[in-house]
Amino acid sequence: MSEDRYQPYQYGVPEEPKFEEPDLEEVKTEEETEPKFAEPDLEPANAEPEFVESEVIEPEIPRYDYNYSYNQPSNEPTQQPKDDRVRSGCLKVLGVIALAIVFGVVASVVFQGTNRIVNGIFGEGAITTTEKKEEIGSTQIVTGTGTTVQSDIADVAERVMPSVVSITNISIQEVQDYFFGGTTQYEVPSSGSGIIVGQNDTELLIATNNHVIEGSKTLTVAFIDGSSANAQVKGTDSDIDLAIIAISLKDLKKETLDKIKVATLGDSDKMRVGEPAIAIGNALGYGQSVTAGIASALGTTIEGYEGKLIQTDAAINPGNSGGALVNANGEVIGINTAKIKDESVEGMGYAIPISDVLDVLNELMNKKTRTKVPEGQRGVIGIMGRTVDAQTSQYYNMPEGVYVSELVEGGGAEKAKLPIYSVITEIDGYDVDSMEELQEELQYYRAGETVELTIMVQGRNGYTEEKIQVTLTKAQ
Repeated sequence: MSEDRYQPYQYGVPEEPKFEEPDLEEVKTEEETEPKFAEPDLEPANAEPEFVESEVIEPEIPRYDYNYSYNQPSNEPTQQPKDDRVRSGCLKVLGVIALAIVFGVVASVVFQGTNRIVNGIFGEGAITTTEKKEEIGSTQIVTGTGTTVQSDIADVAERVMPSVVSITNISIQEVQDYFFGGTTQYEVPSSGSGIIVGQNDTELLIATNNHVIEGSKTLTVAFIDGSSANAQVKGTDSDIDLAIIAISLKDLKKETLDKIKVATLGDSDKMRVGEPAIAIGNALGYGQSVTAGIASALGTTIEGYEGKLIQTDAAINPGNSGGALVNANGEVIGINTAKIKDESVEGMGYAIPISDVLDVLNELMNKKTRTKVPEGQRGVIGIMGRTVDAQTSQYYNMPEGVYVSELVEGGGAEKAKLPIYSVITEIDGYDVDSMEELQEELQYYRAGETVELTIMVQGRNGYTEEKIQVTLTKAQ
């Protein structure tokens, strides 16, 4: 802090003593406590954003010398009449009182104006001159010219929280052993959030991010009442980072069903920049939390995501992924998915607009719920291959997916005459973008089951799409 920036101006009075403000050192922990399951880093792979700090030029404020020129008194002493002195003293007192009143009125106006601005943002009582009103729960919606929303964040959170769940994902990760060779498998827990979006005759349906449930061995969902249940994957779409998981109603107690509810979905297309935005989710895996801000930007694009996103300054932390971004009415207008991770960036989180993905969510909700097959009973296609990622696809002008470099003798792919050098893009309608995703999908199939592969086969005029049936075999 600059020493002379906050020095009082000298108006012809003796200089007041200078008080040096102590240097405040930021207290830092030994390391950031962000869990190992951190959100995907949105930074470019090869370059870190540079921020040039602009020079702050403070405006030059003129200093005024308040040494007015008075008529100099004569050498002969003069005596002011007593009543004049009294009168003069009274006028001075009245002047001080008037000045105090003026300052009081100005301060009151400024204070109330500030309160109205703050309350208009955070919902402690926005004031409007419009006349049309409607009550929605405990939230008052005022419409008309210059629509103003009066909302209590606590009330909104109370209504929405029964629709938001915490998700724990236990996945298996392989770590290369550089000392003894080979790999070692570890169970790695990670946390995320989800939104109850539907219920059929047998299942409770929950929307979340694909990266929250990806690679899961087991999925556990915790509800607002503290109870929990195991969930199964119903459908995923890795391109837009969405997934639907399902819980059997038989696994839920009546007390839990009475306390939870299906979320109300809003219209994100009607969202305006500057409107309140409230993020609810399982931040850092510590349980449900609420943060509030505004919609900072709409239609934002980021690297690694194909669609457009809602940008918000409401704090979105690891564990918030898959949780709800709601408006002042308590309606879900987005699914929290990412944030900018950079020391010089604050308040830049992103959510998938709910109106943009309704069709995808409905499609995933109607898929068959799948249960993973025990490892010794799983089937394999019988290929050797490698991942064709986005960079490889662009460089070699070939589709993304799994490149088939070799067929295993006696395997299902050989028997089905799967074309060598083709690229697998789907299995039974589920997208396959990598060898890891293909292996993950095969966890739901037993040896002996038949699957339909979507493949891209290269010809003289480029790649063409084909379908092929392959009966899975046991791993050799």
